[in-house]
Amino acid sequence: MNVKSITITGYKPHELNIFSDQDEKVGIIKKALKRKLVEYLDNGLEWVILSGQQGVETWAFDVLQELKEIYQVKVALIPPFKDQDHIWKEDKQKKYQTLIQLADYYQPLSQKSYESPKQYFVKNKWFIEKTDGCILLYEEEFGGSPKYFYDLILKYEEQHEYNVTIINSFDLDDLAREMQELNQDNLNDV
Repeated sequence: MNVKSITITGYKPHELNIFSDQDEKVGIIKKALKRKLVEYLDNGLEWVILSGQQGVETWAFDVLQELKEIYQVKVALIPPFKDQDHIWKEDKQKKYQTLIQLADYYQPLSQKSYESPKQYFVKNKWFIEKTDGCILLYEEEFGGSPKYFYDLILKYEEQHEYNVTIINSFDLDDLAREMQELNQDNLNDV
């Protein structure tokens, strides 16, 4: 399948017990996202569409900014409604405003402010229909907020081809071990 556009989503920080972007788990997640993104980019990926929610999506945005130095990839920031960040803490609002400034394209899906959870459903459905695939940080046994997105993908796949890459805790544990071994090898070289 020729994948020109994907979306990336997954857990919010609190669902992963992450309360700071300096948490070492963020580094591992970013490394996992980067590996998967490079695979897509090496095969012709052109666009990544994000809604800008906190957690996996903002970390993916950071990784994409780094990859833009090497790859010709564009990032669209399409939140489900305008003023998505108005109830967030100030530091999260600043980060979100930076995302808007750095995005290649920015347009809320709805020009209305938050009205109901249905806006998230509409956003998820739209993202799936407008992309060729996704990278999803998700655990089936855990569920959480990405479950709604995952369930929509399963329904969509009944009628359409869709490229799904799931990153789960086993992938992250393997990567953490690999990074630890690399660091250990580097220390032994000193």
